[in-house]
Amino acid sequence: MKKLQYVLMALSTLCFAVPAFAQSGSGVVDLAPIGAGLGIALAAGLCGLGQGKATGSAVEALARNPGARAGIQLLLVLGLAFIESLTLFTLVVIFARIK
Repeated sequence: MKKLQYVLMALSTLCFAVPAFAQSGSGVVDLAPIGAGLGIALAAGLCGLGQGKATGSAVEALARNPGARAGIQLLLVLGLAFIESLTLFTLVVIFARIK
């Protein structure tokens, strides 16, 4: 696991170092698209993990107590909507920031 962490850190460093040291006419490098891509990827990935954990917990709860299906299903759908809204808010903020 440590090796994978080191490899990902090296790749991310190279990802930002290459555009920063490239020569251009104005000397200013716009890293906003890279940051936007990383931001939405991070938000979508973590929200996906949260949705998977919530769904797994709901299925486990239904397996233990099938009689509580209505309450569990209502709270599951509400929780999934809140988790998905976080990704959509991130998308809106990124589009507002990029211009």
